[in-house]
Amino acid sequence: MKVRSSVFASFILISEVVGIALFLRGFFPAPVRSSLSSKSKLSDLPSEPLTGSSPNASRLPPPLFKRVVVMLVDALREDFVFGPGGRRYMPYTRHVVERGSSQSFVAKARPPTVTMPRIKALTTGSIPGFIDVVMNLNSPALLEDNLIWQAKTAGKRIVFYGDDTWVRLFPKHFMEYDGTTSFFVSDYTEVDNNVTRHLDSTLKRDDWDILILHYLGLDHIGHISGPHSSLIQPKLLEMDDILKKIHSALISKEAEGSLPYLLVLCGDHGMSETGSHGGSSEPEVNTPLVLISPAFKRKVGLEKPEVVEQVDLTPTLALGLGLPISQNSVGHVIPGVLEESSLRDQLRFLHLNGHQLSCLLKDSMPDYEKEAGFEQFRVAEKAHGSWMKLYLEGNTSEVLTNMGKKVLKQYLEALAAMSSALSKQLGKYDMYSMIAGMLLLVLLLAMPEALSGEAAVDLPVLSVLLSLPFYLLCLLLASVHVLVCTSAESSCYFCSLSWGLVFAAVAFSSAMFCILVSMATRRLPLGPKIHGKSPLRSSGSEWSLSELDVLLLAGTVGHTLSLAASSFVEEEHQTWYFLLNTLCLAVFQDVCRKYFREQRGSGDEEEHILPSKDCHPTAHPKAEICSEKWLALATPPFTLVCCRLLRSLNQTGVQWAHLPDVGHWLNSSEHRMVLSLLAAFCLVLIYLLVQRRCSWVSKVALALGLLGVYSYRAAVGNVWFPWQHSGRTMSKGTVEARFVYVFVLGILFTGTKDLLRSQIITADAKLKSRGLWEIYSGLVLLVSLLFRAHNLPVLCCSLLIQTLMAQFIWKELHYDAAQTTIMHYWFGQAFFYFQGNSNNIATVDISVGFIGLESYIEAPAIFLTALSTYAGPLLWACHLVCYLSSERDNPVAVGHGCYCLALLRSVPAAAYIVLVTVLRYHLFIWSVFSPKLLYESMHLLLTAGVCLFFYTMEQSHTRPSQNRAG
Repeated sequence: MKVRSSVFASFILISEVVGIALFLRGFFPAPVRSSLSSKSKLSDLPSEPLTGSSPNASRLPPPLFKRVVVMLVDALREDFVFGPGGRRYMPYTRHVVERGSSQSFVAKARPPTVTMPRIKALTTGSIPGFIDVVMNLNSPALLEDNLIWQAKTAGKRIVFYGDDTWVRLFPKHFMEYDGTTSFFVSDYTEVDNNVTRHLDSTLKRDDWDILILHYLGLDHIGHISGPHSSLIQPKLLEMDDILKKIHSALISKEAEGSLPYLLVLCGDHGMSETGSHGGSSEPEVNTPLVLISPAFKRKVGLEKPEVVEQVDLTPTLALGLGLPISQNSVGHVIPGVLEESSLRDQLRFLHLNGHQLSCLLKDSMPDYEKEAGFEQFRVAEKAHGSWMKLYLEGNTSEVLTNMGKKVLKQYLEALAAMSSALSKQLGKYDMYSMIAGMLLLVLLLAMPEALSGEAAVDLPVLSVLLSLPFYLLCLLLASVHVLVCTSAESSCYFCSLSWGLVFAAVAFSSAMFCILVSMATRRLPLGPKIHGKSPLRSSGSEWSLSELDVLLLAGTVGHTLSLAASSFVEEEHQTWYFLLNTLCLAVFQDVCRKYFREQRGSGDEEEHILPSKDCHPTAHPKAEICSEKWLALATPPFTLVCCRLLRSLNQTGVQWAHLPDVGHWLNSSEHRMVLSLLAAFCLVLIYLLVQRRCSWVSKVALALGLLGVYSYRAAVGNVWFPWQHSGRTMSKGTVEARFVYVFVLGILFTGTKDLLRSQIITADAKLKSRGLWEIYSGLVLLVSLLFRAHNLPVLCCSLLIQTLMAQFIWKELHYDAAQTTIMHYWFGQAFFYFQGNSNNIATVDISVGFIGLESYIEAPAIFLTALSTYAGPLLWACHLVCYLSSERDNPVAVGHGCYCLALLRSVPAAAYIVLVTVLRYHLFIWSVFSPKLLYESMHLLLTAGVCLFFYTMEQSHTRPSQNRAG
């Protein structure tokens, strides 16, 4: 059965999309959910143990607090309050913590440490998944049982001011609200003033029960300039003054004999050493939790804060307000809040919390009875019943008190064990879907057949369908499906499908696998012998590997194997730095061999090609060849020097990310002049390197655009103009950034126009090459705008290395498309880490998504953030396309080169899939593997799409000429 190669390649690409979608469907764990469709109600609360039908059967203790004020400061790190700088940053808060009536805790947030998942954790008590990072961009209404819904249902009047994520999560829940956009990180003043301006009038009123304030300015400052910025202390002092104002107002309105108030100061997440968040480092997950109320004992000194889970605040507030605990809450009540209550009330509170956790445990774990926490709760409940019987009989002896304290301890141990067991449920994955998605990725091995020079692919469909291996494989897969679906403890996605659909999927998978094996068997023994293309390979009829080939192959495989160790994933940049340095040494060896060893062993015929060792200055051709020779020799050492300097520019990874680097030195205010000169020099060099192959219109636009880049950096205060006054108020640079965007769009339009003309109107290879290069230069201009000023040397060195390698290495040494592609891939990966990125989501700089924007606009913000993050691999991949398209001698070089890149991208992606399937430690997977896995998967699909596009474009030009020649 013959199928057009483009159709076959499209089919493989679609299969890859389905495979990755299936894997991601199984990778994101099913959330822990109660089987009850309705939300918790007061009427559903269990009775006190062994109270029978007495009037107190379903007695709920009275609320602990009349009013609650929750002051949530986004990205408030634990050390900002409890650390050595706490007295300087937040003096009043620190005084209350040390001497006031308060309870202080370090609340641990679970990854992903992003705002929307943290709000869900604080209100539902559940632990959101990593998929909520994506949902954070456009938060839907929260439908599951939560604290806000319970409070509204109970008649509590709720007022909210701050991050509009709350408004989207809880529509029509607030009596009064005013939301502010959370994603526009360039604003750290108005976003907080919009909250504070409501305080004076609200605190004077008595028509509310719960007041929620969400301040965003501290988080925005962290994204812009980091946790050690000079802007941090003024912002924390502002937050401290607001807390003092709220506390004073609550004290003045406290009535004699009424229930006390509760003031909660907390953070949704912390802040990494780079100012971002999302991962699992200590500064990101450790947040302060300060509970202030006259119901607590007054402190006599600073005590070490106890560590609690962030989700523990949900049941604590629910019981403190006399509300049912959310059904899906995995937290347990904080014991210190209940200390001043009677022993009976304390036991009742813990019993209600334990009953809710035990019901959730029943719904989420088939073998819940084997859990130690569940058994402990049953024992404590029986002991509680015995205590209640004595208590109701009027026993007031000390024995009853000691017995009650013992039951209290049993309850606390049971709650901690059940909460831990429920949290571990997040590490359970749909392994069946993940493995099925993995198997579909095997279809990528058929890409060489699709990208061959033939117009059609011969698929042995009929012979496969009539073969015995096909039927045996169908039987094997069907039996595996039956075995999994009948023995699995939790339901799988495939087990919910109809048997007819499953049988069709089994038959299709078996057929495709057998077709691939048949094609490989047919190709391997009968395929033509591949001769070495590199001058360093042997000239015999057999294909041989050079030292460079061995290095490229071993390096790629070695990097993939290194992903089996967590340390190599956290510090993956070290692997790429090592491989890149080794590659430069291997290339230097090839250059020396070409210009020295081969020259000495060559005859008279070779003397006309290679220069002599002694270059005569009067002979122009020989002088030119001599200069190329020495430039070629200098390129690998120069690349090594550049890479070593770039390594010290940005610390990355996990273990040493907190250490100071050159970037911190350049960004300090006393070195701004040095940064200004360096930025100006880099922009000039970028122009000289990029404008060579552009039209004169694009050259002018590029020059003006780079001038606009410097103007933007001067406007936001990163660099100086010579005539700029040091005391000048800085702007947001919106006008300057939009000025650059105009020229970026103009250059991209010019390049696209030339590219389309070369494909549709006239088959001009020169015009096509110029169009590709202009598109590339437009991307360079856009990246130079998005990069921070201290990162411009990264872009400059990338362009310089590309120019030198293309001119004096890849062409002069006649490296083939596969070798050149792998080198581009290695350089792109290394420059991804030179930018300061890592495998942790916390290193994503979201502030670049708002350059030139006056408000939050979702689509451009996501695009700009992704472009800035992956600028290194993207620019090297684009340069690969531009370089291979300029090689006219090999018309399908682009297609084969892109295929090579796609195949290499699939190796690490497949490795991540296997590792995530095997490893079950959810905290590490969610904080490190998930961002990298998504990056690998999406990059694989993008590269395969580009591969298919250029292959189709090349074939449209080569096949007609081949037909005419035939």
